[in-house]
Formats: sequence, C-alpha cells, structure tokens
Amino acid sequence: MKRYKIIHRTYYNYSENVTLGEHRLLLRPREDHELRIESFVLKSTPKSKILWHRDVEGNSVAIASFSGQTQQLLIESEVIIQQYNESPLDFIVADYAITFPFEYKEGDKFLLSPYMVLPNQETRTLLNNMIYAIYKTSEQIQTYTLLQRLSAHIYQTLSYTVREEPGVQTVEQTLLLGSGSCRDFALLFMEAVKCLGLASRFVSGYLHAPLMSAQVGSTHAWAEVYLPGGGWKGFDPTIGDIAGADHIPVAVSRLADSVPPISGSFAGIADSTLDVGVWVALC
Repeated sequence: MKRYKIIHRTYYNYSENVTLGEHRLLLRPREDHELRIESFVLKSTPKSKILWHRDVEGNSVAIASFSGQTQQLLIESEVIIQQYNESPLDFIVADYAITFPFEYKEGDKFLLSPYMVLPNQETRTLLNNMIYAIYKTSEQIQTYTLLQRLSAHIYQTLSYTVREEPGVQTVEQTLLLGSGSCRDFALLFMEAVKCLGLASRFVSGYLHAPLMSAQVGSTHAWAEVYLPGGGWKGFDPTIGDIAGADHIPVAVSRLADSVPPISGSFAGIADSTLDVGVWVALC
C-alpha cells in the first residue's frame, strides 16, 4: 500500500468585483477496492456552501454556491489517499476476451454502448491507418497486448506538449500536429479503441511523478478500456504504459471534455486570470 498527499489549488483573479455563480468541482478521488480516502478537506475563499452528489457515472461532484462580490476566488483541496493498486497487471480476463478480436456479451454490450460510439468516417479512416501500422487483422494477438501496443505507439510516435488552454484537440489535430497534451493523447487512444470495437472512457485525475513531486504540477488524463473479467483497465498513452499505483483517478466520462476539475461562471464586467498548482507526493 502507498499513501499519497495531493494538494490542488486554483486561483481566479478578476480585474473588477464580480458575482460568482455556482461552481462544479470534481476534486475528490474515486474510491474503490484499490483506492481509499484517508482524509479530504475542501475549502474556498470567499467561503461557499457546498452540496455533494454522485453523477450518472459515479463521480463525486461538489456544487459550490457563493454570495456577495469578490475580486479573487481560491479553491483548494487537500487529500490523503491509500493506494493498493501496486500490481496493475494482476487481473484475469474472461476466456472469450483473451484473444482479439472478440465481442462483448449482449448484456454488457447494451450497457457499454455509450462508450463504443464510433467517430465519423474521416476520423475512422485516420485511426484505422494508425491501427494497421501496429496490428494486421490476420495476426493472432492477446487483447491486452494489442492495447498496450497501441498505447506505446502513441507515446513513441507523437510528442508530448503542455497546453494551458482549455479543451481537447480533435484526433485530426493531434495527428496533423504530431503532438498533444495528456488529454489529447487520451482521446486519441479512446477513439482508436472504439474502432477496434471495444468500450473506452476518459479519466481525469493525478499522476505521481517522483522526480517532480516537489514541483508545481497539473492534473493528468488517461483512458480506460472495459475488459470482460478484468473490468475497466487504465492505459496511459502519455507514458506508453498501463495505469498503475501512481495514477489517481478523480472522474470518468464517455466524453473527453466533460470532466474539468473546476467549472463555473461569474457575472460582471471584468477580465479574469487563472493560476493552478498541483502537488502529489508520497507520505
């Protein structure tokens, strides 16, 4: 078991007084049999009333409501987790899904259908060309090996870049530029997996990078694929490997652009600036 401490600070500064609307916060890690939350503190300046709920995909969502006016908003979360996912390859795939290709059973396919929606024809053509470079349909291959090969291919052939601007690049943009951020690579991997007939979803969270634990970091993104018998398994094309103990998921979604850590609005005539700091360290 590993213990991590994660601090996530977000500052909004406004040139004039503004009235803050509701803010939707996705900052609490997803608890399961591999990850447990030991402590969690969420605070804001100005103070807010916070109500919690779980959305349709099981994410913990905090809705923060504010009163009065302000020229600055600070939202800070501090969490200590216990991570038990130290052997990410220690799972069993159902017999019928060990070798690719395979088809999900009808009951699973119905539930997974939102995560299997194919991209448009132009995008599918680009992705099929990429897939063909690593897998020939006549080849016998284990499903996990194919997915790992796809993740490694993205890591090896594209250049990682830090993008501060919000949103996710399209598959076409990422392939044309030959570069992207972690969220761009996650979307590219997701869409390629769908072209293989498998279910995939976007994951937003944190990554512990030991060499950078004392430096200001940012949130991280990767993808998960549903493997019968094994469940949702994470693959991180930014590092070309399976997601493991250093990956701390916060939110999942079938859409890559629908789970930002913080989203909200303000009313007023003002310019705004954003500053974010994330620290992930063993404790």
